[in-house]
Amino acid sequence: MKILILGDVYGRPGRKILKDQLATIIAEQDIDFTVVNGENASGGNGLSTKNAKELLNLPIDVITMGNHVWQQKELLETIADFPQIIRPLNYPDPCPGKGYDFFNCTLKDGRTKRIAVVNLSGQIFMPNLNCPFNMMAPLRESLKAAADLVLVDFHAEATSEKIAFGYFMDGYATAVYGTHTHVQTADERILTGGTAYITDIGMTGPLDGVIGVDSQIILDTMLTKRPSRFVTATGSVQINGIILTIDELENKVTHITRLYQTYETDQ
Repeated sequence: MKILILGDVYGRPGRKILKDQLATIIAEQDIDFTVVNGENASGGNGLSTKNAKELLNLPIDVITMGNHVWQQKELLETIADFPQIIRPLNYPDPCPGKGYDFFNCTLKDGRTKRIAVVNLSGQIFMPNLNCPFNMMAPLRESLKAAADLVLVDFHAEATSEKIAFGYFMDGYATAVYGTHTHVQTADERILTGGTAYITDIGMTGPLDGVIGVDSQIILDTMLTKRPSRFVTATGSVQINGIILTIDELENKVTHITRLYQTYETDQ
């Protein structure tokens, strides 16, 4: 069994490259289940209802989110219409949407795997949400017991917090993977308790920019210390993520492989 997990989809370039290439990647890699982080899919800032529908028309099983989940205000009203969208669990109650859910994946031989997908936001250099460690502590055993596989998108800034959370979930989660920084790290590994881990899976969208934004705008901001309106970068694009190879009998990851593909565009 193989699971494809793709990093933060950024703006129109990210959505377009998925429309053009996702089905091919799934076929070539023999993927059974696909999870995509969509918190930057609308102009690099949130996820609109229209773009949520656009992404879910693709072969995507689950969309996870992050600190920009509510930037497109309409999602506050419409997120309940999308059972495939998971927002950070550690937003304080009451909060629309859900922080985890269970999804069924039917394998090619007809067997079904029950997959729990969890989304959490870190606290260091991030919005001051509830502690992700304390939120997950009472759920670790129950999720492991209720699902064949447990996938955790830890949307966080600090490398140290991400690594610590990986160890916190080792032996409970099938995989803990970081999102948010848009830069793919090279530390993929399987921890001693069997949990696959990587600090950040990267982003899907503009390659010729600064984590998705036109590079000149960022340079001007850093040189002048004056804010500017962010504009999505153009030019080459990238698809970043990981592929998890799962032992179907043991329900454990045997390999975690980084996916990093670039594409030239005429935009």
